[in-house]
Amino acid sequence: MASKQFACKASEVPADAAKIIKLGNLSLGIFRVGDGYHALLNVCPHKGAALCQGPVCGTTKQTDKAEFVYERAGELVRCAWHGWEFDIRTGEFLVDPRVKARTFPVSVESEDIFVHV
Repeated sequence: MASKQFACKASEVPADAAKIIKLGNLSLGIFRVGDGYHALLNVCPHKGAALCQGPVCGTTKQTDKAEFVYERAGELVRCAWHGWEFDIRTGEFLVDPRVKARTFPVSVESEDIFVHV
């Protein structure tokens, strides 16, 4: 059964990066995305890099034309080691959704953010 643990104040989470926290022996990134707050384990499932310390970004949409269309700004985190992009809300790797970064449920009470681990 998951336990609710205080992570940080909502005002401490930047709009364009993760707030890195420690809960016991877990390093987590707390992100603010348009619809709320999300928590990811700060470990890339590819090679173990500090995933949440990579840039918060969007990605280039695949099109049938020779053009670049940028989408999903602020919804992804890109691993700084090899550039793998993960959906902050679901933890899914964009190229293969079967590969996932571990996510944790988050709740907000007033200004306090809690992670359920």
